[in-house]
Amino acid sequence: MNKGILYGIGCYTLWGFLPIYWKMIQSVPSLEIVGHRTLWSFAFVMVYVIATKAWSGFRPVRDNPKILLVYIATGVLMSGNWLIYIWAVNSGHIIESSLGYFINPLVNVLLGVIFLRERLRLWQWISVGLATAGVLYLTVSYGALPWIALSLAFSFGFYGLIKKTAALESIPGFTIETGFIVLPALAWLLFLEFSRRGAFGHGSVQTTLLMVLAGVATGLPLLWFGAAARRIHLSTLGFLQYIAPTFQFLIGVLIYGEDFSQDRVIGFCIIWAALSIYSIESVVRRRKTVLASFAD
Repeated sequence: MNKGILYGIGCYTLWGFLPIYWKMIQSVPSLEIVGHRTLWSFAFVMVYVIATKAWSGFRPVRDNPKILLVYIATGVLMSGNWLIYIWAVNSGHIIESSLGYFINPLVNVLLGVIFLRERLRLWQWISVGLATAGVLYLTVSYGALPWIALSLAFSFGFYGLIKKTAALESIPGFTIETGFIVLPALAWLLFLEFSRRGAFGHGSVQTTLLMVLAGVATGLPLLWFGAAARRIHLSTLGFLQYIAPTFQFLIGVLIYGEDFSQDRVIGFCIIWAALSIYSIESVVRRRKTVLASFAD
């Protein structure tokens, strides 16, 4: 099997099982978990950069310091996404959080139309329309907007949109964006420590260790994702990305017994149909493009 595919399966599988990880430290407030995730992620990626001497990736910043402004924005979006996701998981909303990552590819398409002036083909419009109908159905049937799913989908969508036009590769970019948010994160953790409200080092050894290893749990799949993106087509990577929300969904239903009523089944099926149409259309389009290139 292509090594890139293995890296892709590895990163999305690890992301898919993260709800279990966060559930293991659900006694810790979500904001404190995000603080430690930021701190130890920055430490992990800095160790990687130093060990691999990957300093050349930062050269564009030296030539154009304004690039840093982009990574302030992505750092804020990333930390906000982390906070919503961890809170959702530990508050019993794993299924709805998985919905956010199911509809994220279609949100990316929509943002591309609005901000990058990309043009959609007929079946792409149909898939976006179906996904919208699914969200509206869930809203009407529950009497409330699925704000967790939409917040995760759009925060990650805008994060991807900005990163798409950013100057740096994934590792130096992640290093800088975590570098920007690590200072407020560290300040918050120190405040909790001095006010005797922090969990780090004051609970079980397992909880403390898991907070430290949150950096590895965050950084490792990111490295695998970068390795996969360099080795396989983006269309293949696009298919693999459904592994993560699928595992999240199954974990919510089968392990933690979250409610999956008939209304949710219908709403999810509409959105899954939209994703199927979008994915099949992308494959057909790519095959036609490849065949046309051979014909030329």
